[in-house]
Amino acid sequence: MTDAVHLQQVRFSYTRQQPILRIDELCISSGHRCFLHGPSGSGKTTLLSLISGVLKPQQGSIRILGQELTQLSAAARDTLRGSQIGYIFQGFNLIPYLSVEENIALPCKLHPERRARITAETLSAEVTRLASRLDIHTHLSAPVAHLSVGQQQRVAIARAIIGSPALVIADEPTSALDTDRREDFLSLLTEVTGEAKARGNPEMTLLFVSHDRSLATRFDSILSLPEINQETRSLENTL
Repeated sequence: MTDAVHLQQVRFSYTRQQPILRIDELCISSGHRCFLHGPSGSGKTTLLSLISGVLKPQQGSIRILGQELTQLSAAARDTLRGSQIGYIFQGFNLIPYLSVEENIALPCKLHPERRARITAETLSAEVTRLASRLDIHTHLSAPVAHLSVGQQQRVAIARAIIGSPALVIADEPTSALDTDRREDFLSLLTEVTGEAKARGNPEMTLLFVSHDRSLATRFDSILSLPEINQETRSLENTL
């Protein structure tokens, strides 16, 4: 089985001072559901920015979906991210003045590769199918700002998986939810990503990031950032 994510000897810092991340190796197999945990401030979001090509490391190799990010131009990294990576942000990052339908369809309108993977006859039909699956189909024409937090989460899921990207990243999407809502959201996310794999991309990989390790039981593999980040371990050894 190939790796969707493979980091080797990665070093990253925001300044020339001591690195924030020092990772000798990190591998996530294609098609797996991986849970990455670590406390707040441990570098989880920074790591995701490296994996998605938003940031470049000062040293090391980052291979995502078979492509070496450190050798790609900024434009090429943007293309890879838009066409092959679906992202669920902690704050959703939906566009409030656009409708639910427009928010969900946006990745396919910006990136033809995502649109080309849709098997439905029209983009609108695929948006409606996903919205129906997520029980937000009655709100398709409404501005997303008018929806509840729970409904906005569902819009964020639909936007992330439309067009069957090869990698779906969820960055602390349950941090503001109570226990019952966390479980509901996680159940829905794992179900719809599983369905998306079956429909369009059997190699779809889910990387779910959280500080709450109690959510890890639904995943194929578990990674602890404090354990794989050698910078954290070095700091602990000096205390």
